[in-house]
Amino acid sequence: MPRTKNIPFPFILDYLLPLEPHMKPFFGCYGVYVGEKIVFILRDKTSHTDCNGLWIATEHEHHKSLKKEFPSLTSVSVLNEGLRPTAWQMIPADSDNFESAAIRACELVLKGDKRIGKIPKLKKKKKRKQ
Repeated sequence: MPRTKNIPFPFILDYLLPLEPHMKPFFGCYGVYVGEKIVFILRDKTSHTDCNGLWIATEHEHHKSLKKEFPSLTSVSVLNEGLRPTAWQMIPADSDNFESAAIRACELVLKGDKRIGKIPKLKKKKKRKQ
């Protein structure tokens, strides 16, 4: 896995190494994939700093149980503009327990917790004009 100094929170990748994670740039952030599933997005940008942290790929039905494990868990406001909770949830980088919560999230991924991770929808190929 290539390392760059721009990837935020590199300790997260260290914890996931047994699963051979790979990364993809994601709108100025980094998507963390295990196999074909995206499990996290790592974000540390100067805009919308309230959205910096560890984004967790999950579904609405898992929010309540994940919130019990991660009390600082919140919706990613930049994705929903405050309208309703998004499926994506995040552990804010400025929370008091960010590192320990991020490590716990990595442990859940290592154990194969079904609440974390999504297989991205395939993009439709554009039809060529003839």
